[in-house]
Amino acid sequence: MVTPPLPSIRTVRAAQRGDQRALADVASGCLPLLYNIVGRALNGHPDVDDVVQETVLRALRGISSLRRPGSFRSWLVAVAVRQIRDHHRARPPVTPLDDVPEVADPGGDFADVTILRLSLSGQRKEIADATRWLDPDDRELLSLWWLEEGGVLDRADLVAALDQPGPHVAVRVQRMKRQLDLGRAIVRALGDPERCAGLAALAADWDGRPAPLWRKRFARHIRDCAGCSARSSDLIPAERLLASLPLVPAPAALAHPSPPGHGLPRTGRAAHLPVKALIAVPLAVGAVAGLAGFATIGHGGERPAAVSRPAAPPRSPAAADPARPPVRTPAAPALVPKGHPPAAHAAGSCAKGVATWKAAGVSPALKASGACWYYDWGADSTGITTPRGVEFVPMIWGADSVTATTLARVKARGRTLLGFNEPDWKGQAEMTPAQALKLWPKLMGTGMRLGSPAVAANGDKAGGWLDEFMSGAAARHYRVDFITLHWYGTDFTTPDAVAQLRRYVRAVYARYHKPIWLTEFALIRFGSPNVYPTGPQQAAFLKASTAMLTRLHGVERYAWFALPTPKDGGTGLFTATGTPTTVGRAFQDLPRTSP
Repeated sequence: MVTPPLPSIRTVRAAQRGDQRALADVASGCLPLLYNIVGRALNGHPDVDDVVQETVLRALRGISSLRRPGSFRSWLVAVAVRQIRDHHRARPPVTPLDDVPEVADPGGDFADVTILRLSLSGQRKEIADATRWLDPDDRELLSLWWLEEGGVLDRADLVAALDQPGPHVAVRVQRMKRQLDLGRAIVRALGDPERCAGLAALAADWDGRPAPLWRKRFARHIRDCAGCSARSSDLIPAERLLASLPLVPAPAALAHPSPPGHGLPRTGRAAHLPVKALIAVPLAVGAVAGLAGFATIGHGGERPAAVSRPAAPPRSPAAADPARPPVRTPAAPALVPKGHPPAAHAAGSCAKGVATWKAAGVSPALKASGACWYYDWGADSTGITTPRGVEFVPMIWGADSVTATTLARVKARGRTLLGFNEPDWKGQAEMTPAQALKLWPKLMGTGMRLGSPAVAANGDKAGGWLDEFMSGAAARHYRVDFITLHWYGTDFTTPDAVAQLRRYVRAVYARYHKPIWLTEFALIRFGSPNVYPTGPQQAAFLKASTAMLTRLHGVERYAWFALPTPKDGGTGLFTATGTPTTVGRAFQDLPRTSP
């Protein structure tokens, strides 16, 4: 393991006297060590940059009080550990790995980054994977012990950092190593393609995310199963594997500090040091590809719980039905990620769109509909011929769609990308806001204009799924260019239904101040069976609602659900023979250009 070039005693003393160049050298020189400690301990969380920044700031502000410049390394490590603990205390507890948006590399968490960047194989890969099974306290300790084994730190540094007696630290290290070896045994057992029947049955209900409960269950099985326990009989001691591994460098953007005097003003001896420019990095995926770190590794009332949207072929994953709560204008302030002001609705642009899936006669129906744009819940429009002058907008439907191949396909199909489909609804994308945020940098990495995940409900509600996602995006400075919504009304009286939709859309816009795309809407009372208004009622709602939407500030586009006619009818614009329905004829009559 290569030791990071920490500042010399002479540099530390010069920094204590307020020398600007020395202060800059101290700040830049400690970054590799800090990123390796904080990156491991926080498991690749996007707050790594913030914690490193605060650590450097505290170190610079307190360096004049350091009595022994020769103990700078131990003192710096102790400051970092305190910042890590402050971070943990300031955040609510989360399920391990459930709130780990990707930062170090758009392709994976810190274990994946280690495996990829250091080309690990065999037991080194297993030990990187195994660290995912450690508790946060053990990850913090591992971040220090790993550097000790590599010769970067010594035991005195660990004792100073943990502020515990040496014997106590030794006990904690041994306990952590046992947990790490347990994780290695679990990784090996689960990774065996010929895993025993008992383990296979146990893992059938596992969601694939390391967690303390599953660690306990898998450990119990491995302990009691002769075959599974024998698989880990040849494990090489962890210290022999770790000591030979190199560190990963700090972000390239941080390697070249600006000249003194060109940064933000600070108080104390570091008053004019460009600390912010030196260590603050945007959390956009393009800016953090070289991040340091090594493996640690609408309205309509309540509906029954079991409901069914009009059936569509497998190509159309939007076949489940969202619950639509009563709309209400929120009192909370708008949550807008920094650096991404709302785009204005382009007067004279075409908002008219449809949601569709592959079906008999869909291509000529799409042309006859007069739609300006469409989407099919997928990455491309395979099986659908796109008419001239009509735009296809791709979607990343769910977590399984976030692959390099799929992202390349959507990038080749257009300039705009729709986010996950109804992640808040069972049977659809089914993702927590944290899981969606973890994957979001990959979508941002396409460089396309990006729509939010399309929630089934509560888009205007403080604390709802969309609110949590947008709050997380704002905190991480993630890019969300417009808000995508679904809405289904159960009031078949046209003026009332239009008013309810208008209130919902206005409330969402008031909360986020971003353009709105309404990508599914119609009148349906979901149930068993679903209930629809008459053709003329649906057509009247379509005409009145689209007229309202094209005049409503903030609305960019809408898409009717749907172009084909579902098996139970009710909302489709065209029959399987290509004949427009009553609502289809109303759609054809809509203008292509908004007022």
